[in-house]
Amino acid sequence: MGGRMTSQAAAQHPLDGVQGLVFFGFPLHPPDRPGTKRADHLAKVTIPMLFLQGTRDTFADLNLLRPICRKLGERATLHIIESADHSFHVLKSCKRSDADILRELAETTASWAETMGKQ
Repeated sequence: MGGRMTSQAAAQHPLDGVQGLVFFGFPLHPPDRPGTKRADHLAKVTIPMLFLQGTRDTFADLNLLRPICRKLGERATLHIIESADHSFHVLKSCKRSDADILRELAETTASWAETMGKQ
């Protein structure tokens, strides 16, 4: 199940054994059709959420996602990957490789999960 479907399930009722949700590119809206309706259910999710988003992700305008995360408060953590698209590919001009980005995604997720485990 993808992140949006999992979060919709978590919004309806707690998922056994799930202590947090990690979104590798939350699909906030279709490309070139900005909107926030796909995030309405997130207010009902009671567990922590980590949003990993690229600045070039056409499925999530950061100007729309940032306020959503702020409204979710402490339940939401937004980690932005500069120059990354929805698949976390980066422009050559950013001087980082896809492997660098994958490492950042893994390290950020592990650190976040460790922090969540201590709460």
